[in-house]
Amino acid sequence: MLDLLRTIPWAYPALEVVHIVGIALLLGNLVALEARVLGRAATLPVQGLARLSLTLALSGFALAAASGSLMFATQPAELLANPVFLVKMGLLLVAGANALWFHGRRSLAKLDLLARVQMLSSTAIWLAVVFCGRWIAY
Repeated sequence: MLDLLRTIPWAYPALEVVHIVGIALLLGNLVALEARVLGRAATLPVQGLARLSLTLALSGFALAAASGSLMFATQPAELLANPVFLVKMGLLLVAGANALWFHGRRSLAKLDLLARVQMLSSTAIWLAVVFCGRWIAY
């Protein structure tokens, strides 16, 4: 697979498209759920929206993680030497920890101030991940 990414001119750009689509699915659905947690679209049931948006967000994360892993494999030494890449990986860990905490405390059932802060933090962390990803590309 790595040989294909290195030898077929359109393979790496196509992989980048898959990565971006994954990010869009992830971030877009988290923002939709965040809007509901913050009180927008109050007529939508939180649990139903959460099932849909989190399923799509996890699908997006899977696409982004798989494509990102393949992109990493094409130049691991360069990326590991890049401090912005390391920050991005750290932010991914923080995003995962925040998600575990959010769901572990059953924040969707509570919809309290902490749930709102966790959702806003999640979006801010993911935007920082996107920022780092773009920074790495240049």
